[in-house]
Amino acid sequence: MPSLAGELVAQNADLIIPFGDPAIRAAQRATQAIPIVGMTDDMIGSGLAASLARPGGNTTGVSILASELDVKRLEILHDFVPQARRIAGLADPSTISTRTQLANAARDLGVELVPFEAQNPGEIGRALDAVAGAKVEAVNILASPLLNAARRQTIDRMRDARLPTIYQWPEDAEEGGLLAYGPRLLLCYRHVVSLVDKILRGAKPADLPIEQPSKFELVVNLKTASALGLTISPTLLLLADEVIE
Repeated sequence: MPSLAGELVAQNADLIIPFGDPAIRAAQRATQAIPIVGMTDDMIGSGLAASLARPGGNTTGVSILASELDVKRLEILHDFVPQARRIAGLADPSTISTRTQLANAARDLGVELVPFEAQNPGEIGRALDAVAGAKVEAVNILASPLLNAARRQTIDRMRDARLPTIYQWPEDAEEGGLLAYGPRLLLCYRHVVSLVDKILRGAKPADLPIEQPSKFELVVNLKTASALGLTISPTLLLLADEVIE
């Protein structure tokens, strides 16, 4: 990340758009002059901006609330797979840790949370194999740009392992995941584009409030449920914003 950010600065980029905490930090360390529009879990919680209303410095962007939704996704997964007593949580340690909140939620739900980690592309395959062999009964893929980039690999591996899995983007369920809950990735990108447009028209990043999604969708893929041998009650399906049949 630092090398890539340095290359962009050396090329006199007009604006840098990084995704995820490590990329945003690398861009901030590389330049205090070029505007940065980042998208990550929590711009304020990660210390990437001073405040939502006035981010300060040369950085603004979009906080997608992803880490706050990790617990909500665990609760949804438990609702849809109530028989699961051991649930894996696959995390990227470069993102904000939600292990404590997830552990508290798991205790309240009466389930055991089994943690796994992958912090670079080379570790993802090994982590997925470990999850598949861990005698867990369901999986929560925690918010992460790294894990999202490997969603196709993850969806296929979890389906082959016959493990009910919930993902962070509604689009993930449309691509074959069983469940997904969160803001639409496309809408978050539109927030990014809006900020970029304002800066290229002369606005200063320090004066542009951090944007956040306001709509969240639950998508259920019944085709995947059938492949997993999972029956979902009509009552639960009524909670979904989209059901893929």
